Amino acid sequence: MVMLGISTAFWVSLLAISYAYAGYPVILWIVSRFAGLSERGPAEQGAYLPSVTMIVSAYNEDAVIGAKIENALSLDYPRELLEIVIVSDGSSDRTCEIVSKFANKGVVLRPYEGRIGKTACLNRALPMASGGIIVFSDANSTYAKGALKELVHPFRRSTVGFVTGWTRYGSEDGSAVDSLELYSRIELITKELESRLGSCIGADGAIFAIRKELYLPLKDYDINDFVIPLSINEQGYRGVLQREAVCFEKDAGSHQREFQRQVRITNRTIRAIINYRQLLNPFRFGLLSFELFSHKVCKFLVPLFMVALLVSNLLLAERGGFFLMALIAQGIFYVAASAASFVPKGSLLSRMIEAARTFVVVNAAIALAWVKYLQGETYTTWFPTKR
Repeated sequence: MVMLGISTAFWVSLLAISYAYAGYPVILWIVSRFAGLSERGPAEQGAYLPSVTMIVSAYNEDAVIGAKIENALSLDYPRELLEIVIVSDGSSDRTCEIVSKFANKGVVLRPYEGRIGKTACLNRALPMASGGIIVFSDANSTYAKGALKELVHPFRRSTVGFVTGWTRYGSEDGSAVDSLELYSRIELITKELESRLGSCIGADGAIFAIRKELYLPLKDYDINDFVIPLSINEQGYRGVLQREAVCFEKDAGSHQREFQRQVRITNRTIRAIINYRQLLNPFRFGLLSFELFSHKVCKFLVPLFMVALLVSNLLLAERGGFFLMALIAQGIFYVAASAASFVPKGSLLSRMIEAARTFVVVNAAIALAWVKYLQGETYTTWFPTKR
């Protein structure tokens, strides 16, 4: 009976991990293909140009804020329909000074003192925005020239409440690009499939848009690119991913900073899921509850299943055969992940090993985020990536 329980733990853990990263997207793909769904039909082609306010959150971003504003001003969008607002969360460098130099080009500065946090700043700045569509962006992200037109296009459908683009990551030395791109593309495909069936879960904080009238004030500790979409979902509107709306951003620059960023984001996302747990009720929210559970909850439980898989596999290895091979495979996987820094970059092997390392690091960050959440730790402020 004991061995049956251990064997059950092994198979449940293996299936849970596989479902979170592969099974769920595959199910979405099968259903969307069977239903013959697509996001954009022939009748939806053509220009759609609502008034837009782009809000850029900044804290001590003097190294990049000028380039960000120049990028925003150069976008392929009618200037008279685009308001650019820079929200400064207590910046102590030259950020506000640099932004002020663009006042003659219509760029609006909203400075807030005291390091109150990005979400608190948005609560204050958003009601003053003039655009009917609000676009959220980061100071270190660069938009493709036509990204804004693509981002607002789905709003011609009255059922759409938010639209997210996606970020392509890169680094100066080329390291970590492949692994970040891999996980970014998995997320991209998943969101795109969710969009076809119902609503995508969450948004990309560097490039997403909402209908202004759907914005509800957030708690200071809320993570805006996840809570705002959930709030809009709860109001009965859907969110879609627009693949053609692309922005570019450098990665965190080091594995340690990327790890810290993942811990912070996951901690805040866990808190948001708990606060919006009513959305997990399938009797009230149907497909949305399935998507939220599969996309977020299942992924955030993967560290637990990884431990259960390894421990149960150790106890079952004496049976030999499949279980022994599975244990050897796990050992190779973790050794490869730990050796990623020693493998020359550029080869297929290095990309596979880097993907393994990223998988382990991401799930270690999720585990630590759970610990910090259970300890009651919250994050309201952020610091820019050192560039």
